[in-house]
Amino acid sequence: MGSTSVVDLIEASSGVHFSGFHMDALKQRIKEIEVPTTSATEDLHKQPFVIGVAGGAASGKTTVCDLIIQQLHDQRVVLVNQDSFYHNLTEEELTRVHDYNFDHPDAFDTEKLLSIMEKLKHGQAVDIPNYDFKSYKNNVFPARRVNPSDVILLEGILIFHDPRVRELTKMKIFVDTGFCKWEMGLSADADVRLARRIRRDTGEKGRDIGAVLDQYSKFVKPAFDDFILPTKKYADIIIPRGGDNHVAIDLIVQHIRTKLGQHDLCKIYPNLYVIQSTFQIRGMHTLIRDSQTTKHDFVFYADRLIRLVVEHGLGHLPFTEKQVITPTGSVYTGVDFCKRLCGVSVIRSGESMENALRACCKGIKIGKILIHREGDNGQQLIYEKLPADISERHVLLLDPILGTGNSAVQAISLLVRKGVPESNIIFLNLISAPQGVHVVCKCFPRIKIVTSEIEIGLNKDFRVIPGMGEFGDRYFGTDDDDEQVVAISQ
Repeated sequence: MGSTSVVDLIEASSGVHFSGFHMDALKQRIKEIEVPTTSATEDLHKQPFVIGVAGGAASGKTTVCDLIIQQLHDQRVVLVNQDSFYHNLTEEELTRVHDYNFDHPDAFDTEKLLSIMEKLKHGQAVDIPNYDFKSYKNNVFPARRVNPSDVILLEGILIFHDPRVRELTKMKIFVDTGFCKWEMGLSADADVRLARRIRRDTGEKGRDIGAVLDQYSKFVKPAFDDFILPTKKYADIIIPRGGDNHVAIDLIVQHIRTKLGQHDLCKIYPNLYVIQSTFQIRGMHTLIRDSQTTKHDFVFYADRLIRLVVEHGLGHLPFTEKQVITPTGSVYTGVDFCKRLCGVSVIRSGESMENALRACCKGIKIGKILIHREGDNGQQLIYEKLPADISERHVLLLDPILGTGNSAVQAISLLVRKGVPESNIIFLNLISAPQGVHVVCKCFPRIKIVTSEIEIGLNKDFRVIPGMGEFGDRYFGTDDDDEQVVAISQ
């Protein structure tokens, strides 16, 4: 350790903290491991799950979408209707509107639909037209503001017709109204759609029943046979009976929940675990990421999130079956906790996670590691105070932010040198940048990483974005002290 004291190192570490980032060490690490750039990893952050819902007119598509939205009440879900993207009719077309085919692919402004979907997929809010079916214009009513969401339901009769739109969807659903039994040239499926269309168009759109029947025979039925029905072959799931098929909708919702709970990086690294997001978790993240949040609130909600991450991490420890006798004299078969366990916090941000670990594991031993950059030569001094028998224990490594991964790699390397099996290390953090996940998982493929959210990436200054700022400063309140020092010096 040389002549530099531990106290000096700890005091030096209270300056601006980049989650263990060191330029020279990172350059060496990049030489050894190919780390994706920020732009390359933007596609790895959690994009919305886009579901295409197609089917004939009045087949029950909207009902199916409404039922899915109701069951996904704890997720952010938005419905985008293809009907919103009808072209405005010209004055000439308005004079013979009854001869206009609204069920033809050319009736839709597909380019605008693609543009809006592209923005939503990349986390941008959009304004969706509100088409007026009486004036046949999309500028009569104000546009509908739609914010980025976890799930996008893209619904319309011809959603699967254009391959560009079709490729946007991760799940394709085709809604049937029922079985097709042909007798005397009539279809039970078509009869149901026609009956629903009459009710809808006469009630909601104010059309004459004669005009509805004329339009159906002239345009709707031929368009279904020529354009809509052929796209059924692209569907991943076909729902007979539409919104009445609750079993099918329940299975679809279960599949969506599975996909939403799995970040794209989890598919690459099976040792990466992201706790399932809920509105509570998103709300707490919103508060601790807000630059205006007070220190008191930041600590309160950060502690709540840390406790959830710690509890999730403990669930990955080995266990043994154990039977106990309950107060009623009955036998209960449960599990016994792992006894050989310790925590290791990376000074200083990692120390914020110690209280949650102690609250979950009574009397647990906690070691400390300090990783510090000395001068401009990139050398890292490591102070460590670890349990003497750490090689015989499972280790929970604590650091709230995984940024470049450089600091984590140094800490894990030290543990491995101390004899801790790689598979016995669980790395707990609140947020992780994809670059750091790549570095850690490629260096140590047998450790487990448990986090609450995956970030977009790193900016040019190697800070995590969107991030939450300097975690240690905000948690321990030293950012205010720094501001006072600057003010005095000025």
